[in-house]
Amino acid sequence: MGMKLSQFNFDLPKELLAEYPSEQRDEARLMVLNRKEQTIEHKRFKDLIDYFEPKDVMVLNNTKVFPARLYGNKEKTGARIEVFLLRELNPETRLWDVLVDPARKIRIGNKLYFGDDESLVAEVIDNTTSRGRTLRFLYDGTYTEFRSKLTELGQTPLPKYIKREVEPDDAERYQTIYAKEEGAVAAPTAGLHFSKHLLKRLEIKGIDFAEVTLHVGLGTFSPVEVEDLSKHKMDSEEAYIHQPATAIINNALTEKRRICAIGTTAMRVLESAVSSNHTLNEFGGWTNKFIFPPYDFTIANCMVTNFHTPKSTLLMMVSAFAGHEFMKKAYEEAVKEKYKFYTYGDAMLII
Repeated sequence: MGMKLSQFNFDLPKELLAEYPSEQRDEARLMVLNRKEQTIEHKRFKDLIDYFEPKDVMVLNNTKVFPARLYGNKEKTGARIEVFLLRELNPETRLWDVLVDPARKIRIGNKLYFGDDESLVAEVIDNTTSRGRTLRFLYDGTYTEFRSKLTELGQTPLPKYIKREVEPDDAERYQTIYAKEEGAVAAPTAGLHFSKHLLKRLEIKGIDFAEVTLHVGLGTFSPVEVEDLSKHKMDSEEAYIHQPATAIINNALTEKRRICAIGTTAMRVLESAVSSNHTLNEFGGWTNKFIFPPYDFTIANCMVTNFHTPKSTLLMMVSAFAGHEFMKKAYEEAVKEKYKFYTYGDAMLII
């Protein structure tokens, strides 16, 4: 048996979970790990630029978070129900996979009403899991009007660990500035640290950008519940890599440039599309790739990531990339130096 779940546990003081993002995106702290030298440096995110040369590549996940959290009222009782949109099953029939909370009383055939005017209604068609339901939305209007109604009624889906109410700033800050392709229910958090100014400076320095898409699902927050990691199943997420990105990345591979995955999601989609001759293929479909130590990475030789929670699949991936012992040391240092963890937290660069 390889690595065990218990090897990824550590004490994370509650006060290190970031409730708010840093005041300026690129002013978050940055811990720099050098795998070859086994060194740890403490910087600011905007210092990232000093570690890259012209023609190096940064791989960005351009997924866009949609406002997935809605609040409705149950017919007859009027009980307030949270509906979290996971994915659209069929645009024509307006069927969606959702989570409902509290779930106990939401049964097949129930109707839920949304908005002050109750112009949006959903009917429960099926149970998928204890909290999962399939809903059919009923709305008088075109598909475009229906989608903009969802957007108008929805809230930014901040992760549950953030106990405060969603604030107007969250709509902007819980989205990368390069978000384009709508479909995620959680942000690719490493990318949240890039400001327009920093991207411009990187561009002027000659850094190339390759965009990939991985629509982050709620599975990214799912705890691992098996001690033997080889038995853990990841949720599938939809991902795309198009020809322009493969051309940029394969060229950089040939020229032995630095190829930096911005976030675990970018890393995952890259590793899901490796060809038999160790280059990057185009990709379109679903990936449930689970990366944990030991693992040989083929495409990226550098990554930016946030500080992750104990026992998370994200911590397992970055440990596979940096080395388990080195990562343990870095995390001990992060706790000691009071780095902020999780979604709105600080960042790490691993070179």
